[in-house]
Amino acid sequence: MLTLRKTNLSILCSIALLSSCSSMDGLRFWKSDEIDPDEPKELVAFSDQQSIGIEWKKSFKGENEIGNFLPDFSSQDLFFSDASGNVSSINASTGEKNWSVELNFLASGTAAGFGMVVVADIDGNVIALDQIDGSKLWSSNVKGEILSKVAIDARVVVVKTGSGELLGLDNKNGQILWSYRSKLPLLTVRGSSSPVIVDDLVYVSFDNGRLGVFELNSGFQVWDGAISYVRGVSELENLIDSDSSPVIDGGLIYTTNYQGNLNIFDTAQKRSVWSYETSSFYSPIVSRGMLTVVEADSGIRTFALKTLQESWINDEYLNRDLSNAVSFKGNLVVGDFEGYVHIIDILNGRTVGRKKISRKPIKSIFSRSDSLYVIDEAFNLHSINI
Repeated sequence: MLTLRKTNLSILCSIALLSSCSSMDGLRFWKSDEIDPDEPKELVAFSDQQSIGIEWKKSFKGENEIGNFLPDFSSQDLFFSDASGNVSSINASTGEKNWSVELNFLASGTAAGFGMVVVADIDGNVIALDQIDGSKLWSSNVKGEILSKVAIDARVVVVKTGSGELLGLDNKNGQILWSYRSKLPLLTVRGSSSPVIVDDLVYVSFDNGRLGVFELNSGFQVWDGAISYVRGVSELENLIDSDSSPVIDGGLIYTTNYQGNLNIFDTAQKRSVWSYETSSFYSPIVSRGMLTVVEADSGIRTFALKTLQESWINDEYLNRDLSNAVSFKGNLVVGDFEGYVHIIDILNGRTVGRKKISRKPIKSIFSRSDSLYVIDEAFNLHSINI
């Protein structure tokens, strides 16, 4: 199976052309003053209304290329892991470590719940640790790479592999209870969405651009639907991978996929009720009566939830390789490839705050209570406040 990282997709088709043209650059008799549409936009001035402060910073090991190492929380503790195999329990307020253990190289991080911390290593082992001291509770091999955090319930741990298999593991011992294998396309984006558990149902988006809904205890598929359909003639044109987890809110399921749609499904009708053609690697944000999507080219687009009419578009950050966005204290917060964190008013799309917190690209942002946590490409974990 051929996989591609999202940062390479925008340049894949032009590599051959660029390489041939570069060797002839000195023979060109013309120069163009036109702006390259693929160049990252320069940051523009804004009215600074929100300040950003750094509470603490912890550095870990490895390279967080696809941004799939996320923290998780239980009570006052934050749990985080890195690619080198370090798993840590950290006081979320102070940044002080409670404990740390070393495991095999990890493929994704970190889920916490029901007294456990669960990670997955590069050999396909799902490993459960005790939240109190980090001691190993169990390990189960699922014979596949796991690129997304698992979902934890009181009875079942739900795992999605890079090969498109969804598995339910016994919470107590890791034994495989059920499995489902989706049809995997020839070409996918390097990454994977995480399953979501709501009311004894598992919601998951797959690399073939479909949403699936399953019974938690049995793995029985209740229903599924297409987030989008293939429309091209080549494998690259038909790449409609969904690396974003579905968002379930108010009886609706909000989904996105690459080269596909922003799609809303109704849980009662078990079908799509609205869609908009776009391309995104990230889950949509539902907040303050707005539906927001960060598009694959780093444009930001919003819709009013009541009417689903387009509200505003922000193209100030085009091609700046934006991270996922989070809703925080009524604003939208997002990071970029130069290490900046931006605060955007979710009601009008205007930038109201900005701070450079890293020399590395920001890969993911996570919010909890009154705190924001930012992870960069070099596995620096920052706790910031606004």
